[in-house]
Amino acid sequence: MTDPVPPTVPRRVVVTGAAGKLGRAVVAHLRAAGVDVLAVDRAGGRDPRDVDGEFLLVDLTDYGQVVEAFTGGADEHAGGVEAVVHLAAVPAPGLLPNAVTFANNSAATYNVFAAARAAGIKRVVWASSETVLGLPFDTKPPYAPVDEEYPPRPESTYSLNKALEEEMARHFCRWDPELVMVGLRFSNVMDVEDYAGFPAFQADPGLRRWNLWGYIDARDGAQAVERALAHDRPGADVFVIANADTVMTRSSASLMAEVYPDVEVRRELGEHETLLSIDKARRVLGYEPRHSWRDHIDPAG
Repeated sequence: MTDPVPPTVPRRVVVTGAAGKLGRAVVAHLRAAGVDVLAVDRAGGRDPRDVDGEFLLVDLTDYGQVVEAFTGGADEHAGGVEAVVHLAAVPAPGLLPNAVTFANNSAATYNVFAAARAAGIKRVVWASSETVLGLPFDTKPPYAPVDEEYPPRPESTYSLNKALEEEMARHFCRWDPELVMVGLRFSNVMDVEDYAGFPAFQADPGLRRWNLWGYIDARDGAQAVERALAHDRPGADVFVIANADTVMTRSSASLMAEVYPDVEVRRELGEHETLLSIDKARRVLGYEPRHSWRDHIDPAG
């Protein structure tokens, strides 16, 4: 059962990328908590009449379409949007040629940010990415657990765009001091059915070293979005969002000692503690993961 959202959460919200793995979880979570959600995507040219709840097909690379979606300009869709959750993107490097990924993701995010400002929407939450931390960590991380305290280190075109989005948000907030913009650096998003593949990671810690063995349950990702929507401190800020544990049965300390023996571990680690620090998200947003792959798969096999 979903807890009621805090009173500071806006009551009408647009969610882009609503047909994606994280988007589906976010839309379901917010609607279950009583938020009026306009779900937006362009997946496969699907017919909006075949989608449960309010849904609109929008090409986010077309600024005019985005403005219409945010202001009630599309027939049969009300205005009154109070916040935007922007999750839409080419979701990872290597899926399309680099220039295509950059052109799509940069244009879509600029249009969402600019259209929100033009519509007078003062709260924007968007999906940044764990990749800005330096993934795939072929260059070792500066320390562990990694956090938001060191500058972005993009290693792909996809990640470069995410780093630029964070910088863009800072300038949008400089232009409009009333704006609240929250970037969530999501780890690798998992649905419950994905956990069946986790036993295959255990024999070789190198298989998941690329993101320090992190993940985010889509339901906890949705909770993080809710917490970010409740955040009302003006300005741009970013948060690492991962689950509290790793994908591994081995201890986090032993993983670091074997794979990254020269990397400083800045504190004593819990047995399976995430190496993608969620301390800031806990402290500022009140985020606390509720789910683990261990609830669904026996780690002992």
